Amino acid sequence: MTRVRRGYTARRRRTKIRLFASTSRGAHSRLTRTITQQKMRALASSHRDRGRQKRDFRRLWITRINAVTRDNKVLYSYSRLIHNLYKKQLLLNRKIPAQIAISNKNCLYMISNKIIK
Repeated sequence: MTRVRRGYTARRRRTKIRLFASTSRGAHSRLTRTITQQKMRALASSHRDRGRQKRDFRRLWITRINAVTRDNKVLYSYSRLIHNLYKKQLLLNRKIPAQIAISNKNCLYMISNKIIK
């Protein structure tokens, strides 16, 4: 069997991989095998952290709403507020009340008082 010179094809594949790792330091930007390992690791981490980001933001929103609702003006906790929202069939996700809680606390108090009555 004759020898196949793979210079062009292999070089093109490696340079494509190197473009991905141009921001890395040391061997992670120079050695082909290390670059491919880092690329697999980075893609796995980004896939995992997309789910984790959703989880973290939901926790943050819940914490913000809970902090405002436990103030003196509102008499109940976060869980009761969300329960009453569902009972009144007000479809609000947690992001909107959290933004209201930061920007305008009085508006959140008005919403909660309307729900109670």
